[in-house]
Amino acid sequence: MCLAILWNTIAPSLPAQARPNEATRRNALEEELESLAIIERKVMVPMRDGKRMQADVYRPKDQSKKYPIIFVRTPYNFNYWDVELGAPADMSSELEAVKHGYAYVEMNERGRYFSEGDYDILGTPLTDSDDALDWLGKLPWSADKVGLIGCSSTAEWQLAVASRGNKALSTFIPESFGAGVGRVGPYYEQGNWFRGGAVQLLFMSWLYDYGLQTSDGRPTFPPGMSQQALLTAAKSYDLSAHPPAVDWPKAYQHLPEKDILVAAGGQHGIFADPTPSGKPGMIERTPNHPSWYQGGLWNDSMRIDIPGLWLFTWYDIGVAPNLAAYNHVRKTASPAVANQQYAVIAPVTHCAYKRAAEHTIVGERDLGDARLDYDALTYGWYDHFLKGEDNGILTKTPKVRYYTMGSNKWQSSDTWPPEGAKPVTYYLASGGHANSLNGDGAILPSPEQRDNPDQFVYDPMNPVPTHGGGFCCMGADYKPGAVDQRSVEARSDVLVYSTGPLKEGMEVSGPIDVTLYVSSDAKDTDLTVKLVEVLPDGTAYNIDENIQRVRYREGYDKAPVWMEKDKVYKVVLQPMQTSDYFAPGHQLRIEVSSSNFPRFDRNLNTGGDNYSESKAVVAHNQVHHSAQYPSSITLSVVQK
Repeated sequence: MCLAILWNTIAPSLPAQARPNEATRRNALEEELESLAIIERKVMVPMRDGKRMQADVYRPKDQSKKYPIIFVRTPYNFNYWDVELGAPADMSSELEAVKHGYAYVEMNERGRYFSEGDYDILGTPLTDSDDALDWLGKLPWSADKVGLIGCSSTAEWQLAVASRGNKALSTFIPESFGAGVGRVGPYYEQGNWFRGGAVQLLFMSWLYDYGLQTSDGRPTFPPGMSQQALLTAAKSYDLSAHPPAVDWPKAYQHLPEKDILVAAGGQHGIFADPTPSGKPGMIERTPNHPSWYQGGLWNDSMRIDIPGLWLFTWYDIGVAPNLAAYNHVRKTASPAVANQQYAVIAPVTHCAYKRAAEHTIVGERDLGDARLDYDALTYGWYDHFLKGEDNGILTKTPKVRYYTMGSNKWQSSDTWPPEGAKPVTYYLASGGHANSLNGDGAILPSPEQRDNPDQFVYDPMNPVPTHGGGFCCMGADYKPGAVDQRSVEARSDVLVYSTGPLKEGMEVSGPIDVTLYVSSDAKDTDLTVKLVEVLPDGTAYNIDENIQRVRYREGYDKAPVWMEKDKVYKVVLQPMQTSDYFAPGHQLRIEVSSSNFPRFDRNLNTGGDNYSESKAVVAHNQVHHSAQYPSSITLSVVQK
């Protein structure tokens, strides 16, 4: 999320004395920008269907040169005037670009703020990007070289656009871009909408706050209005306003799920109603529904063949599918371009790269000094690919720069997973009573011969609560990142398996695969898994988490399959990803249950569609572990 958007989110909660200082800072930035740049705001750019997209343009005043362009397209509010604050929006990104000799163009997506048409999250027509890039390339001062940048929803459109081969597009820098990945390898997340076939409820609050803006509530202007008239009219709208606050812990509980936004005081919108183009509401779609393949989502059938600088974070919404996308492009691009894909994986939450500090606190865990000069990296990258400078950026920058938590240091590799990472498999075991932290669950180097299954009761009306993890945007009641899991592990519906204190340290860097053998008396249920590091004092920090809706165990491109009572099924979860060092005396732990709510929606266990149902079935679930049923976890252990 860009600085202007972030400010609009946090400003109302700041002390009164802080806000005049911010207004003064913004005015100073605007004055400096005006001294250096030619500024054109509210430029209405025509698309092929006649709709116009709003853009603001900033370029150096020296008109003797042509300039490469940094292009940002976003659904968020970047508009010049902040009515509430009484000052311009934050102009720091625009100013830095102009200082570095670039034009900076930002554009609102179709149907957002002053851009015309209907907004369709994750479904914006790709022709809009073609038309925008063609327009940028033909501007009289343009060098016809464009680079993309942005984080979160400002990045989600980049991958699909990068696959289209527009001649003006030279490179892209997607940051925390999970919402732009539809399908890649085993992941059918469809823009982070799903995880393992379960719905990620973070989109409920995001849609309520940002995604349900309709044409009735947006300012529109008649054709032919002058730019000055547009700018004057735009200042009369308070675009920083948000809908009324919602008690999200209460709202998430509402059933049926399809009515959560209405119950919270919002509207169905594209969440549950058909889109203007006739696609069903998002909550009604399955993970492989044809509607996901119409619009702006990238999938692994779309070849990307331009250089990319990819930014990830360990506590993000979709770091595993994001890394899969990066690896896929490295495998499928032309050889020269495949060698121009670089990655940075930071140990922070969603889009929090520049908030790393000498002591980077992520949730509750101090992960050391995780700072990195992202501006130097970004402009070094752009100078090479947009200006053609031979600055050595590709030789002095590692292909993959990743931060290992626990040892708290940046490391580098030519590949992900890093060289030296080997799969090591451990097996779940117990005497049949792994329930809670006080149970007898263990992690062993080989499976036990006898099956002593662990049983727990999953009641959808009393789900395991979300406590930290890789997410964003769920409201102030939910803190992402690493937090102590012992309160969750006290529940009897959470199975806890631990190694015991490690005699030697172990670096886990790469994919984590989990296979479970399960049975149930319900037609369908979910399986949740959490990888945890336990410190000598008992503090249990979550590293990554996952979920699998069992109806999709045979594939997301196949019809759902139901469970027969007490029959044992093999369920393979999609790989998790991390880089974490388990020091001597620390423990590796796995939690298994059937809910992580509201991080993921509840499976009501009925075998129905889940989104239109209000009644649930209590499931009695069992995890089996033996030579016959080898429930296991396979780690990527770096041998050094």
